[in-house]
Amino acid sequence: MSRPDGHRGGAGSRVLVIVPARNEADSIAGVIADIRAAVEADIVVIDDGSGDATGAIALSEGVELLRLPFNVGIGGAMQTGFKFAAREGYDIAVQTDGDGQHDASFIPMLLETIQAGRCDIVLGSRYLKNSGYKGPLGRRLGTAFFSRVLSLMLRQPLTDATSGFRAVNRQLIELFADEYPRDFPEVEALLSTHMAGLRVEEIPVRMRSRGGGRSSITSLTSVYYMVKVLLALLVVRSRKRMQRAD
Repeated sequence: MSRPDGHRGGAGSRVLVIVPARNEADSIAGVIADIRAAVEADIVVIDDGSGDATGAIALSEGVELLRLPFNVGIGGAMQTGFKFAAREGYDIAVQTDGDGQHDASFIPMLLETIQAGRCDIVLGSRYLKNSGYKGPLGRRLGTAFFSRVLSLMLRQPLTDATSGFRAVNRQLIELFADEYPRDFPEVEALLSTHMAGLRVEEIPVRMRSRGGGRSSITSLTSVYYMVKVLLALLVVRSRKRMQRAD
């Protein structure tokens, strides 16, 4: 594996784009090309136990590749990326999916928000403005539900708490490298950010149709996701309050 060349994404920041991917052979090359067209940054693909040519294609595109021996899920894949970012000294880490749904042209806006010091984590929201994105009804309802729950817990309005298109600063890179939620981590990670006294912000983005492959989230897993994450949020909040009391 070649060593990162330390691209700086404006304002002197060393930027790493983390792309968790599982069986995304149809889209991964296009995702890498879109990122390169949008921003000067290093790219690491986390091959989460793919059974297709995702990893081989990523390597052929000349990016860093971290190959997981079996599927650990999005949380484990992202923590792997954060550990890599922390070890290599990156200032900002951007998360974008390997299926081509996230529009890389918005990455500079994510970076600018972090570099301006407005927050510690910035979310690319599909719903902050009318972007025309619809998506499956079940997912929209789940996103609306958790956005409302997080809005109450964080005491600030959020519209897209489940967004996987986000950027974090060095402080959160180190925090998430040490501890990161496993299954469906996006919502729980926001509560962890808030409980650590760090700031969350949203900016409007557009989302596209998948570039290929098939989503791993079904109607059944959506129900599991809602129950599991709601319980996790309550546990995390209770644990943090107990720690503060001690």
